[in-house]
Amino acid sequence: MKTKKSLVSKTITIAIIFLFVGFNSLAQEKWVAPSSADKIINPLKNDTKAAASGKKLFKVMCVVCHGVKGKGDGIGGAGLTTKPTNLTSVEFQSQTDGAIFWKIAEGRAPMASYESLIPEKKRWELINYIRTLKK
Repeated sequence: MKTKKSLVSKTITIAIIFLFVGFNSLAQEKWVAPSSADKIINPLKNDTKAAASGKKLFKVMCVVCHGVKGKGDGIGGAGLTTKPTNLTSVEFQSQTDGAIFWKIAEGRAPMASYESLIPEKKRWELINYIRTLKK
């Protein structure tokens, strides 16, 4: 009888571990823009005025989740299963402007789609500011 309980206990433990690890890895699945997004060209690239305007938008729209310095440590992201991206990371910064533009437009839960909320020019300004965070 003890071996049967032991087997059931082990099976339950393994199932719980599997569920936790499985759900955790699904929640943290890498977000990759389609290759077509890499072809989208930033019309405001290297425009410092655009970056300054993007900073203002970042403070209003992004800081709550991504944090003041863009490290993904904003108060609004603290309770999310999928943590906000660290916008200063090498992995994030190595993406093309087009890929970032696509992600901002499309969104992915828990991040909303901003295609209809943020005009195209403002999204490019935001990207120009985000590029300054890597320094």
